[in-house]
Amino acid sequence: MGPLSALSDLLAAAALAGFAGATLWLLARPRRRMAALMPAPRWLIAAAAATALWCLPVWLFGPGSNEALVGRMLRDIAWLGWLGATFWTERAPMSRPLRLIRRLLVTICVVATAAAAVAQASGSLLAQPAMAPGLALVAMIAAVGGLLLVDSGVRHGSAGLRMPLLAVAGGFAMLWGYELNVQLIGALTGQRATTLLLLSPAVALLLLPTFVIAAMDIGRERMRLSRTAAMRAIVLLGAAAYLVLIGLAGAVARVAGGDYGELAQGLFLCVALGAGGLLFLSARARAWLSVTISKHFFEHRYDYRTEWMRFTATLAETGTETGGSLHRRTAEALAELTGSPAALLMLPDAQGGFRIAEAWRWPDALDPEAFGGEAALSLRCAFMLQETQHIVDLDALRRGGGQMAEDLAIPAWLLAEERAWVVVPLLHFQRMIAAAVLQRPAAARALDWEDLDVLRIAGRQAASYLAESQSQAALSEAQRFDEFNRRFAFIMHDIKNLASQLSLLARNAERHADKPEFRADMVATLKGSAGRLSGLLARLSPRAPGRAAEAGRVLIEPLLSAVAEERRPRHAVFAGCETGLAAWGDAAAIGQIVRHLVDNAIDASPPDRPVQIVAASEAGQVRIEVIDEGRGMTRDFVQRELFKPFVSTKVAGFGLGAFEALQLAQAMGGTIEVASEAGKGSCFALRLPHTDAGARSAEAVMKEAS
Repeated sequence: MGPLSALSDLLAAAALAGFAGATLWLLARPRRRMAALMPAPRWLIAAAAATALWCLPVWLFGPGSNEALVGRMLRDIAWLGWLGATFWTERAPMSRPLRLIRRLLVTICVVATAAAAVAQASGSLLAQPAMAPGLALVAMIAAVGGLLLVDSGVRHGSAGLRMPLLAVAGGFAMLWGYELNVQLIGALTGQRATTLLLLSPAVALLLLPTFVIAAMDIGRERMRLSRTAAMRAIVLLGAAAYLVLIGLAGAVARVAGGDYGELAQGLFLCVALGAGGLLFLSARARAWLSVTISKHFFEHRYDYRTEWMRFTATLAETGTETGGSLHRRTAEALAELTGSPAALLMLPDAQGGFRIAEAWRWPDALDPEAFGGEAALSLRCAFMLQETQHIVDLDALRRGGGQMAEDLAIPAWLLAEERAWVVVPLLHFQRMIAAAVLQRPAAARALDWEDLDVLRIAGRQAASYLAESQSQAALSEAQRFDEFNRRFAFIMHDIKNLASQLSLLARNAERHADKPEFRADMVATLKGSAGRLSGLLARLSPRAPGRAAEAGRVLIEPLLSAVAEERRPRHAVFAGCETGLAAWGDAAAIGQIVRHLVDNAIDASPPDRPVQIVAASEAGQVRIEVIDEGRGMTRDFVQRELFKPFVSTKVAGFGLGAFEALQLAQAMGGTIEVASEAGKGSCFALRLPHTDAGARSAEAVMKEAS
């Protein structure tokens, strides 16, 4: 016994022990759980037991013995039963030709097994060489039929089948293919392939894990090759076929005699190099090969998972070569989806039609003189595309669809542009956002239902991106208008106050114009009003700096004194402030808040009751109080309506003063507190950060930003 024979016996013993153990383990598994995990669990147990039964004569008598061939036929019967019970159901039964093939295979195996049993009973004829060719022929027939059933079953199997079950079927096919290869080599050469035959137990051992995995609750997905892996497998098969053809040509040439072997091999090499160079240099040849492979080797033309991931990544500006605007990325994504070398994107114009707004790899498409200066879709054409949602195959229109071209109002310049292939309307909620024109791919082909479905779905996806972009632009514009309107409303409120002040000044001028003191106050008031008007106009600018950006140390005492001096001609105003008190904020904003609070206090106070302004530090903050003895406010009004915009107790008021004052205070990190009682007056308290606290906060912000 040589080393290889000893290794074969060891592998056969291991396979026998493994399949016997798997059979016992499967029998011990709960039947309900087994039935829930796989179809026909009993047939899987039978297949494992039959495989163990085949391993026994392989171990005792050798893989090429007649006893092993009989065991193989019993194994094949169990395997064929498992295949029929697993891949075909009552709702999806096996076709009639396959049923005939399966019955024929089972019959042949049963007859051969019975004949071998009779021969054994009549006197050890199994050891006679005359039995071997017949048993080998039956084994070859069973292997070929089994491979046919595996192929049909896997293609017929529903998507609900789990991957381990398909792996078991693949294992059967692997062992059948291996044994068929061994038998064919022996039949063609007239000599037994001893080495391959002795290694068959090793191949059988590879089946053992699939039986175990198939009985467990794992692998719920059906096994499928990706489009990339399938393409590479096809290329490898082509290379293998090329090598086989070279070998056959050389063998035939050597049998025929002469030096034709080298000539044939050289000819094949030249053909292969020529085909490879054509594919490498010609985009049309590559496109034709891709279309041909997709058409004949795959169920669908598109690898939807890969294409959709690439399409979405291009729209989202990840992985795109352009890195340009969303319009260009949309044109690129639609073109790459169908293999088009270029694309146009048309957007709505002022006349209701659509004009070219962006191009991807389409030379001179954005030139005003391109396409004869008529590169537009009319309003009627846009309406028809939107209503019919029709994807226009321009080649079909050029071949004789004149009536359809007239119905859709397709412009003449588009039909005259030979590079244009298809028009895709980009629809969002039944409204056409844009239209894409794709250039004809290198390998021209007619559009089919799959192309139309993909372009329709991709067009809706792209339209949603464009609609979102348009909504964002409209929202940004609306926000700018809202900000402008907000600024203008606040300024109108301040202008109203200035107008009231100037009106009062004009009335007093009629009575006191001859007094030097009044004239001096009038000039100062006019200068202050002019300065405030200039500041109000500056605040209308959209680039006006925010209050928070102008925060700094502000001395409170001079600011309150200035406000009191300004308002004293109208009413008695007294100001008191803690010496050296300073707040952290914007001086203009603080002055505006205090002026507003003082003006409201003056309006609410009787002529003989003064208004007081008191400022002091309190708990790390600056507290500025404006106190009056006027009519006051109810608690409900203070809580619900005081700081609400466009709500005012004044006949000609805008209701924005208190709201604007609170907004300015909060922008500086402060707040406004109100204490009021009807008939007894009010106290407005402006709280602002103290200089030290504000400086520390600003330093922390600067450090965080750096």
